[in-house]
Amino acid sequence: MNLPVASPAGHLPPVEPHVVASAVEDLTPRLRRKLDAAIERCAGLPIAADGQNISVSWGEDATVTLTPGPSGTIADPGAARCCCLLAPRCLHRAAVLSACPVADPDPQVSPDPLVDMDVDVDTGPGQGSDTTVDPVADPVPVSGGKATSVAGPVRETKAGASTGAGAGASSGSGSGSIPASGAASGSNPVPVPGPNAGQVAAATGLWDAAGGILAGGVPGAGAVPQAELLRAAHTARVAGLHRAEAAALRVVRELRAARARHDGHRLADLVSALRELLLTASRLAAADPDPALVGTARRAYRQGEGLRVYGVCREPVISTTGYGGVITHLVAEDGRRFSIADVKPGGSARARGAATATVALGAAAVNHAQLARGGLLISGTTISPDGRLGAGRSVRANPVAGLSWSEGPLAALFARSLASAADATFSGASWSDPQDDGGAGQPLVGCDLVIVGAEGDRLLARELPPPTEGDRGGSDRGGSDHGESDHGESGRAGSDPPLVSPGPSGAAPLSEPAAGRMWGPLIRLVPADSHPELAHVDNLRRLASRPGLRVRVIGRLDPGRAATLRPLAVGPVPGAGPTLRLPAEWLDRADLGYDRLQGSHLPPRDDCPPWREPAEADADPVTSSPLWRARRLVELAVSGGRRAVAESARGGDSLAQRAPLRRAGFETSATLVAALTEEADRRTRDVFGRLVDSGGDRYAWAWLAAAVHLTATERALVQASWHDGHTRRDSAEPGDRHRGTRE
Repeated sequence: MNLPVASPAGHLPPVEPHVVASAVEDLTPRLRRKLDAAIERCAGLPIAADGQNISVSWGEDATVTLTPGPSGTIADPGAARCCCLLAPRCLHRAAVLSACPVADPDPQVSPDPLVDMDVDVDTGPGQGSDTTVDPVADPVPVSGGKATSVAGPVRETKAGASTGAGAGASSGSGSGSIPASGAASGSNPVPVPGPNAGQVAAATGLWDAAGGILAGGVPGAGAVPQAELLRAAHTARVAGLHRAEAAALRVVRELRAARARHDGHRLADLVSALRELLLTASRLAAADPDPALVGTARRAYRQGEGLRVYGVCREPVISTTGYGGVITHLVAEDGRRFSIADVKPGGSARARGAATATVALGAAAVNHAQLARGGLLISGTTISPDGRLGAGRSVRANPVAGLSWSEGPLAALFARSLASAADATFSGASWSDPQDDGGAGQPLVGCDLVIVGAEGDRLLARELPPPTEGDRGGSDRGGSDHGESDHGESGRAGSDPPLVSPGPSGAAPLSEPAAGRMWGPLIRLVPADSHPELAHVDNLRRLASRPGLRVRVIGRLDPGRAATLRPLAVGPVPGAGPTLRLPAEWLDRADLGYDRLQGSHLPPRDDCPPWREPAEADADPVTSSPLWRARRLVELAVSGGRRAVAESARGGDSLAQRAPLRRAGFETSATLVAALTEEADRRTRDVFGRLVDSGGDRYAWAWLAAAVHLTATERALVQASWHDGHTRRDSAEPGDRHRGTRE
């Protein structure tokens, strides 16, 4: 007999948003005032699991019993019972439900066998702990090839293509996307209807609830405002506003982490979540027809052609809501990029075990570790618009030999400079992204670097310059003809001249390339995931012990930090110079999250010439700009509420914030900061001179404008930071490096 999945003793099961909202709404005003204190008390109450039931004891006269459903979630209000006299409208039941984690959308089985679906699950970006993926915006496939979905206004054609408001947008070229039926080249585009009246009303409710959260800030966002936001999120789910619902749930999770002072919480994550929610809700409430605003509750897989794909690397996934697994990145023969994911409940233990788990794709007897260094010949492929390979029943896969990073289509990953990759990554509008995940959703980039040293928890490096005709000597980087790079070749480091070795007196080598060659900007490498059970931090620390080491890197650009790269895998640089010496079975690559570098994998210290950075260190255009003043005010509005912003204006901080912004050329930022402080301190009086509530709409709009503009401006500065150092220093005038970087 199959029993419902119950949480272990000491852990509360997840609860659907509408169940929490109903329990709080049923309380009297007097009990609502006591709810926050009761939730804090729940942390110290004994929790016992008895079969399928979980009991929380409040003493002799009150015990709350939770009965999760088959999925382990409390989805029915009747599944939470209390034995006190006021039940079910009692404080005990509402407090326990409010203390439970917010549940993810419940999957349902799709009737279409050609459509392989995914479930949206939220990590909450965790991004204080540098989590790798936020499955709300980047959902993960369900193993076994079963089709799953979430109820919503998504219409599926027989071919499996999503249409209507729930259809997701294609990720564009190079993502492995397949054109939907009727959308082929030369056909008339199908008009996409805007939000209907129910969706507009649901978005308006989300805007009102989020505006109330913003006005009160973290101190005022107790259980009652959170319940109002959860009710609005449930209404958005019913209306089919999946992106807005995910944003609202993320805000609730971040608020709870902030109020509980969790170690992994970052205020920037809460600001990002609230900005995304307000922006999405406002555009939907204005009937914006952009289908990306609606989002999708599930990823649709369509039948594709046969593929031959080669592994690039593995990426561990550990979410803050208990999900863990691995994503293996692949490249097809024609250069398109794909991925296979295996993410399930289990946290860090699941992420470690999935590293060598069998790939759920056809009958291929290959695990993720083998696939990351091997390849697959796939027939009957099912592919999502963003390049995720599905495990449908029609899929057949056979393992094939893999390629090194210098061969075939994999060499194209290193064909362009980091500056060009940054232009392609950050050229879009920052507010068009469904999430701010610290770079987890950015495409992979490849580069060749020389290690400079370490700075705190960051590894410092410079990008190796491209080889000249004389350096190349008839040998390119990977022997590939898959297109030319920005420097005219598909590779950049085939026979690059070595760094100058120290002389007999031990003098340091030149810090500039010979013959006026160019170094790129000072690149900061930070761990893709700092979880102690992964190898990212240890591997970067070991690489930092060899200044002058040349290393080939696969990673992601960090959209929130200047010239920052989050590496996922490393390998040796072809050609001359000190580089890694990896085992042959690793196929010249090491997954930084799983493979641990040893001393034998590094060259001797004597082979690595000492490195001397130029006296003029590269400045960080984000941290050195006065934009931190605007960010401080935007974050103060969230951490302290409207009253804190008004108090800062009365204290004279407003003028002190605006003047440096204007002197640096950030005129728009100064104007928006002034508008925010003025609106926060605006008071309205009635005919009798009494203060009245002036409403939160104007204040919410002022904060949203400042937050969105700040994000776009910082993103432009980050993009510009990847171009610093690409001009020869002997011809640059002092102060030219960041000149022209304005709004």
